[in-house]
Amino acid sequence: MARKRKDKTSAALLAFFGGWLGLHRFYLGQIGLGIVYICFAPLAAMVSFIDGIILLSQDEEKFDFKYNREFLDINFREDDNTDFDRRRAVEKRRRREAEELAAIRSEEMRIRKMNIKTPSGTRAKSPLKNVHKLDGIAKYKEFEFLAAIESFKKSLQVYYKDIAVHFNLACAYSISEQAENALFHLDKAVEYGFVDFKRIKDHDALAFLRIQAEFEQFAKNGYRLNKPDTKKAAEPEIQRIIPESNNLLDQLKKLGELRDKGLLTEEEFAVQKQKLLR
Repeated sequence: MARKRKDKTSAALLAFFGGWLGLHRFYLGQIGLGIVYICFAPLAAMVSFIDGIILLSQDEEKFDFKYNREFLDINFREDDNTDFDRRRAVEKRRRREAEELAAIRSEEMRIRKMNIKTPSGTRAKSPLKNVHKLDGIAKYKEFEFLAAIESFKKSLQVYYKDIAVHFNLACAYSISEQAENALFHLDKAVEYGFVDFKRIKDHDALAFLRIQAEFEQFAKNGYRLNKPDTKKAAEPEIQRIIPESNNLLDQLKKLGELRDKGLLTEEEFAVQKQKLLR
């Protein structure tokens, strides 16, 4: 039987009038949450009312991204389901998947070039050889987010400092409405070198996380759970700049890199710059 597109208003009405039975959760395909609502009916009545308000105020595009994703890439109607239309949709999906895989491999190569080392001094295992990571990506693309989370967690047992895996976990946890876990792994991604902050601000998968109260402070901390002591972290780096190079331009460039990483504020950068120019 063909699956039907979910309607935002219908989901909200079910939340208002049958939320204590988890009807809106069953309607949205969240069977586990629906069962939880039934088990805690008195509390669920209040929570479901809030769910209804959130659903009504939610942007249509974000609702579709979360609950109707299987329909987003379909370019033909069931009453116009010709072989040509089917092939066109399949080809488009394959091209998109190929582009996503190319982007993933590009990110992997960037990470490998960073030459990250383990505490023992040996080079960390290549993320490209991590089958759990590839399995997690495949499940994520099929919208099996809980299964993807388990695969990504196994991937971290192979290589814990994988930036892409931590970011993917943050996205999967955000979609699953597990804000605390999402923040934790986004924090780890930034700790290990993730710097594409615009992606954090714009990525659809992080939409749920961005509306949480704690996210505002998280963003103010430079997308870290605890604001790092930048002065303490920067001191050994600054001390290495002068011995490494006698070239003033190189020294200024390295100071700029420390500022870009968030290890130096603009004021601290200006002070250190003046010291070099003396």
